[in-house]
Formats: sequence, C-alpha cells, structure tokens
Amino acid sequence: MTSKSSQAAKGLRQFLDLDQQQAWLEGAQLADADERPDSIEQRLRYAPRFQKLLRRPQAPALFEILERYGRTCIPIPRATERYYWSVSCLPSTSDKPLVRVNASWMELFTLYADGDDLRARFILHVSDFTVDGSIMPEAIDPMRLEQGVQRPEDLTYACPASSDLFIVKVRGAASIRIFLADPVTLRAIRRFNLTHMNRGRNAYQASHAFSVADYMLGEGEP
Repeated sequence: MTSKSSQAAKGLRQFLDLDQQQAWLEGAQLADADERPDSIEQRLRYAPRFQKLLRRPQAPALFEILERYGRTCIPIPRATERYYWSVSCLPSTSDKPLVRVNASWMELFTLYADGDDLRARFILHVSDFTVDGSIMPEAIDPMRLEQGVQRPEDLTYACPASSDLFIVKVRGAASIRIFLADPVTLRAIRRFNLTHMNRGRNAYQASHAFSVADYMLGEGEP
C-alpha cells in the first residue's frame, strides 16, 4: 500500500497515493491493515466514560451509526486509527457531545443526544453543495442537501464567512442514516475527511477512545 515515494509524504499520502484516494472517494474498496494499534492504559483511562455511554438510551442507534461511519467514511480506518483519526467518548466540551470524530486539528463528525434520539453535526466543504463549485453560500443547492434526509426540517446548515467550510446539522437517527447513505452527501463526507487526514498527524490522539472505535471498526460487542 505504501511506496518509496510515499516515505516523504505526510498524512494519508503515506498509505495511499492520490489515485488510490480518488478511487476510494468514488466508492472503491481498499485493503486495510490486519492489526490495529491499541493501548490498554488508554482503554482503562476512558473506561468509566465508555460505561456511562453504554447506559445512555441512544447507545444502540449511536453505535450502529458509528459503525456505518467507520466503514464508509474513513479510508483504511484500521491502518490510520488514532494517529490520523480518532473518536472521543463524552468529551468535556461545552456543547456536551456523546462522541466526536477528529482528524488533524479538525472536527469531522459529532453525535449528540436529542431527547432519547440523536442529532449529528457534520463539517464539510461548501463547494460540494453549490451549483457552480464555488464557496459562495448563495450558490448552495438546497435540493442536494434535502435529498439526504428523511424530512427537510431535519436539516439545518451554516457557512462560516469566506471559507470552504460547511456546518450541517441533521436531527434524528433515521435522517442521519439516510445522510450517510446518500451518494452526494457520502461523497462530500469522504472528500472532507480526505482533506484533513492528508494534513498530518491527528492532534487528538490522547483522547482516542479505543472501546468506541471497536464499534466503528465492527468489533464491538452486540
């Protein structure tokens, strides 16, 4: 999977060349590592938070969605776990998320409690949802977004000024599943994740929750 030319590369380019990344972006399956990094010390550090998460009423839907996200939205997730992406469990931030996925210095995907249901925040490139590929908010095509949720009212979005960042909020586990499966929105998620996994080592390695990542990689207990 690596080559001599990849030795000087950083981020995901150490594992996948640009052709392989483009192929994955378009839906190709890539060979992943057989083994994952692990740390018993880090597992134990976050074990109390993980047990607390397991007791939340949202846990079954949350782990199902995380497994889908890990399988479809992160390239070679086993080879890149912790060092190029991470997932935190009940992070101590003011917005009180249940879990958050990061790469480099960027938040990628966050799940929150919404009563007994879930709501999600995705950070994407606005240019994936404009009619002309620009970063101008007025060029956003709402139909591209609304086809990715169960009901239009399940979706809200905002664009930070003068940037290619796009914050999309999706309410309800049913709409989150649809958003992750829709070809347009899935491709946008993948492109944003490639951008930030290519920027270098993950800044949030110390908060990686291996027990949550087990579910993302299809190894969690049923």
